[in-house]
Amino acid sequence: MTRETTEGLPQKNIPLSLLQKLGWQPFFAEQTNVEAMAATPPVRVTEVHRSGHHVVGEGIDEIIPPRPDATVGDWLLLNEAEPAESVVLERKNLIKRRAPGPERQVQLIGANLDTTFIVTSCNDDFNIARLERYVALAFEDAAAPVILLTKADMSDDVESYLSQARSISKDVPVLVIDGRGEEPRDKLAGWCKPGKTVAFIGSSGVGKSTLTNALAGGQDIRTQGIREGDAKGRHTTTSRQLHMLASGCNVLDTPGMREVQLTDAASGLGDLFADLQELSTQCRFRDCKHESEPGCAVKAAHEAGNIDEPRLMRWKKLVAEDAFNSESLSPRKAMDRTFGRVTKQGKKRGKR
Repeated sequence: MTRETTEGLPQKNIPLSLLQKLGWQPFFAEQTNVEAMAATPPVRVTEVHRSGHHVVGEGIDEIIPPRPDATVGDWLLLNEAEPAESVVLERKNLIKRRAPGPERQVQLIGANLDTTFIVTSCNDDFNIARLERYVALAFEDAAAPVILLTKADMSDDVESYLSQARSISKDVPVLVIDGRGEEPRDKLAGWCKPGKTVAFIGSSGVGKSTLTNALAGGQDIRTQGIREGDAKGRHTTTSRQLHMLASGCNVLDTPGMREVQLTDAASGLGDLFADLQELSTQCRFRDCKHESEPGCAVKAAHEAGNIDEPRLMRWKKLVAEDAFNSESLSPRKAMDRTFGRVTKQGKKRGKR
């Protein structure tokens, strides 16, 4: 194991502290100081339940009252006398979606991720439109997406799935992986390093918990197979949980998500559909809907056969969905902005 000094020179065989193994980085350290850390020690949220949040830090492993503004992966400065007053540190990134159901709420999936493994299987679960949604979520907050194709042994046409997944974005690696045995540790080693945080997201039964178990070198997490007949998975993980492995890597295992409604993901969609985004800037009207407006560059490219129609339709649908959800959830956004100001004020007080 190697660490770097402040001068950038590597030093070998210096073990990481518990905080460093949990993912503590200069980005978070710069938001506090030694005195503040002594009074309110940093802890990381490793589990979220309705009854409370499980937090872990140096000499700390406890449940604190639940709070809607924190999710798995968040770092808190723990006020041990008044846990509800603990400060949530600014995040490197946040994976979120519009919560399922009729209520207009945002669901926080995970925070402060280094890599997002998007897991799908080589069967009827594979859905390119859903994969694009996951990739857009990861792109939005720079949580480096990697697509993993599982259950290849159950398919006679793995190359077709591989080709479709690779067509989503040239910036997203795609791996075919067997969740059993040593393969996950070998193939994912470049991302699963000590102090790093990775997440497995995808539908139920695609192998997320199996991959986590493989990285852990054991079977500590319950897994189930897929149902015969419809290739749909059974729910195995029922809550989001951050597992710190013996290797020093942190793995977020999430419940299956078949519905992925985008919100506040305009930047991620712009990265995912960069070619269409660029074309849209050449339209005559800034608010062009790319339907029947004159001077529409997107429509002209489509008529010339330069754009794949199914992909164009998916892009238009996702852009419209994201715009609607972002607007309809604006009261929540206002609350988040207020929370952000409170967080910044807390950080300023901590540095005094």
